[in-house]
Amino acid sequence: MTSATGATTARRGGGPRGLTAELRGFKEVQRLAYACAEAVAAQLRPGVTEREAAQMQRRWLRERGVRDWFHLPFAWFGDRTAFTNFRIPLQFFPTDRRLEPGMAFILDMAPVHRGFTADIGYSGCLGLNPVHDRLLADLAAHRELILREVRERRPLREIYEDVERLMIRQGYANRHRAYPFGVIAHKIDRVRPRRWSPTLFGFGTQSLKGLASDALHGHRDGWSPLWSPYKFSDHPPQPGLWAVEPHLGFRGTGAKFEEILVVTDSADPEESAFWLDDDLPHVRRWQEEGAA
Repeated sequence: MTSATGATTARRGGGPRGLTAELRGFKEVQRLAYACAEAVAAQLRPGVTEREAAQMQRRWLRERGVRDWFHLPFAWFGDRTAFTNFRIPLQFFPTDRRLEPGMAFILDMAPVHRGFTADIGYSGCLGLNPVHDRLLADLAAHRELILREVRERRPLREIYEDVERLMIRQGYANRHRAYPFGVIAHKIDRVRPRRWSPTLFGFGTQSLKGLASDALHGHRDGWSPLWSPYKFSDHPPQPGLWAVEPHLGFRGTGAKFEEILVVTDSADPEESAFWLDDDLPHVRRWQEEGAA
C-alpha cells in the first residue's frame, strides 16, 4: 500500500501474508495501549479515583516512551461507564469518583508512539458484575456486524443505524451517541514524531490538526473522518484506519471496546476491510467463552 492511512492496498492482519511495515507500527502501538490497560486494571483497588487511574495510564505509557497523544487517558467508573447524565464534553474528563467492589470501569487512551497512533477502550469490573459480563459478551456481535457491512461498502450512516438496531434488539442503549457528534468511530493517522507535543482540552494538537485536515479534504470530496448518525457520514467507508468504539449501556452500566479497523480499496472482500489485530483482550475473552 502507498501508506496505511491512504490504504490503496493492504495485507491482512494475523494471516500468513502478514502486514506492511506501516501497519505493523500501528499494531505495535495498539498492543502497547492494551498492555497498559491490562497493567493498570490489575492495579485497581477499592478507593482508587478516576483521576488516579488516568494518571496511572499516563505514567505507564510515558515510562515506555510515549510523548504525544491523540487524547490523554480517560477513566470512567460505575454509572459513568454508561455516560449517565452526560450533557457537556467536560463530563468525560476523569473525576474523583472512587472505585467500589463490583463496579464496572472503562479505561480509554490514545497514545502516539514513534509517529503511530492508537485509540483503545478497555472494559472491566472490580470483582463480580454479571451485567458488565453480559454487556461485554454481547459486544462480539457488533464487531462482526461492523466488519461485514464495511466489507459490503454500506454507507457509514447506515452501518451506524444497524449497530443501533442491534443494540435495541439486545435490550441496550446506544451510549456512543453521548460523544461529540454521536460518533462510533473516527479516522486516525500518522503524525510527525516529536520529543514532546502540547495538548488542547486533552487532545494532542498534532492529531487535532490531522483530523481537521481530513475534515477539510473530506468536505471537498464528500466524506467525513467522523463516523456518525448524521448526513455527513452518508457515504461508503473511506480507505484508511478507523478507531471504532461501539458502546453499550444498561441501567447505569456501560461497556465498549475500541480498536483499529483497516479499510482499503481492494476488490478482495477480506482485503477490503479487516481488524488490525485479533489478539486483543476482548477478542481472547470471546474465544475462551466460545471454547468453554
